[in-house]
Amino acid sequence: MVATPLGNLDDITLRALEVLRAADLIACEDTRHTRHLLERHGIRAPLLALHEHNENQAADKLIALLADGKRVALVSDAGTPGISDPGARAVAAVRAAGHKVVPLPGPSAAIAALSAAGLPDARFLFAGFLPTKATARRSEIERLGAVPAALVFYEAPHRIEETVADLAAVLEPQRTLVVARELTKLFEQIASMPLADGPAWFAADDNRRRGEFVLIVSGPPPRQGLDAETERVLAALLAELPVKQAAKLAATITGAAKNELYQRALELKA
Repeated sequence: MVATPLGNLDDITLRALEVLRAADLIACEDTRHTRHLLERHGIRAPLLALHEHNENQAADKLIALLADGKRVALVSDAGTPGISDPGARAVAAVRAAGHKVVPLPGPSAAIAALSAAGLPDARFLFAGFLPTKATARRSEIERLGAVPAALVFYEAPHRIEETVADLAAVLEPQRTLVVARELTKLFEQIASMPLADGPAWFAADDNRRRGEFVLIVSGPPPRQGLDAETERVLAALLAELPVKQAAKLAATITGAAKNELYQRALELKA
């Protein structure tokens, strides 16, 4: 498992180059993309396409090669394979067949963005891509909003405005949003702002909506606690309703923050 550069082709490790040069076959997400990387470093090796639509069948070919004593490297188009990229199912199949899987650490968009975010959160949750449908996306954001950690998302340019608008609508406005765009590439941009300002920031410049994105949202603000009446209402609703419905209705009745009520409801259920 070989991590490859996000954009700047010099961001490849010496060990990765050594492994790619020694491989009898390189399985890759897009042969054209990987061939460009290999040519940059003077590497010639047979390529096999392994992507989300053929991963199971391609894994069978890898297993046959490994059984024949061949050396196989697996890469994705950019970053670490298996992390919001193809590779995980192939790894599971190869290991189940009794072959060794060796990870070569290297570029990861999520870690690169976190390192430059400057957020004080001691923990982070990598959530990958949010659902494409608006209702499902908001529901997932609401569910993740109570997690006491920074939230890390990937997003594509054609959905970036919708996703940021939903993050701002569902989560507390005082949270910090970090936008990391086109990491390691020519037009790399890393910007930090209050979450509530996110939609306006994107609307101000069309260029800000181009490229591949990592979004980081700081963890929830410290809880101030619920007053006795709000606790009573929430407890009464929890006795009759599921956690999510109870928190939503309690927010309507009391005016308290829905995310705080949801977190407290989880505590009470536990």
